[in-house]
Amino acid sequence: MKIGLIGLGRIGAFHARTLAGLDAVDELVVTDARPEVTAAVTGEVGGTAVASPEELLSSGVDGVVIAAATPAHPELLLAAVDAGLPAFCEKPVAGRIDDAVDVAAKLAGRDDRVQIGYPRRFDAGYAAARAALQGGELGRVHTIRATTLDPAPPPADYVRVSGGIFRDCSVHDFDAIRWVTGREVVEVYATGDTHGDPVFAEIGDVSTAQAILALDDGSRAVVSNSRYNPRGYDVRLELHGDADSVAAGLDAGLPLRSAEPGVTFPDGTPHAFFMDRLAPAFRAELTAFTELVAGTRPTPCSVADAMAAGWIAEAATLSLQSHRPVRVEEVVRR
Repeated sequence: MKIGLIGLGRIGAFHARTLAGLDAVDELVVTDARPEVTAAVTGEVGGTAVASPEELLSSGVDGVVIAAATPAHPELLLAAVDAGLPAFCEKPVAGRIDDAVDVAAKLAGRDDRVQIGYPRRFDAGYAAARAALQGGELGRVHTIRATTLDPAPPPADYVRVSGGIFRDCSVHDFDAIRWVTGREVVEVYATGDTHGDPVFAEIGDVSTAQAILALDDGSRAVVSNSRYNPRGYDVRLELHGDADSVAAGLDAGLPLRSAEPGVTFPDGTPHAFFMDRLAPAFRAELTAFTELVAGTRPTPCSVADAMAAGWIAEAATLSLQSHRPVRVEEVVRR
């Protein structure tokens, strides 16, 4: 099949290499606002370079991967669907939740071939934890712990337009909790602190955050995030039930040093960034998109899924600002 890729920045270039290595992809068509970047990517992975998203959408591609900057997501996603093409779009649907609501409304009834990028749904450990829960191995799960710790903060210019740690980072944990448990989040209490770069305090964001989520079955999830974890990129999920407990992310590359005498685990090189920690998940995620394009599977992460995680992030942001628990239904707008 012939796949188009719009946006060749850090994640876009990574996706180009992944797509070029998939058996299902016979031809790759790419574009970026910077011609020299487009040329560099085609020079590395091959494929056909075109000058604009419009040219790409009319080039006979079978599906489109949107990895452009977040402000471009709404226009590109709508253009792809208007062209009758299956579309994979990196999260979020839009930079502002009101814009995402508008996009979701315009896609209503024709978004069955849209996949939003939440790669933890394709991580082998997360999938195994989900299967253990759904298979009844854990009994009733009473506590979920989700963790995302970045080695270092992104550039200040990015932080200023990121929407804050809950919308930019924690939202991956929020989506994973919904997907793994099959439950909805009904209430959020969030807190955090602003140590490190002054930009976090300057824009009302935090550099380290905690959120307690109440799920609709009465269970609780604790989400921990930080922009400062120099030991490495730490992504984990723990499920604790009254019959058993499991965890995703406890591999040799876990960036955590045991203080117990004689304990050597984890003994591998700590994960340095999301691209090495989640590389197999990204490959599985884009493989799933080719299956969506081929019509052999439904979307594994719908616009509705992305909106649900986005509303949790909105509730967490309001909770942080107002220093109180916030019901998700308080922030949802349609």
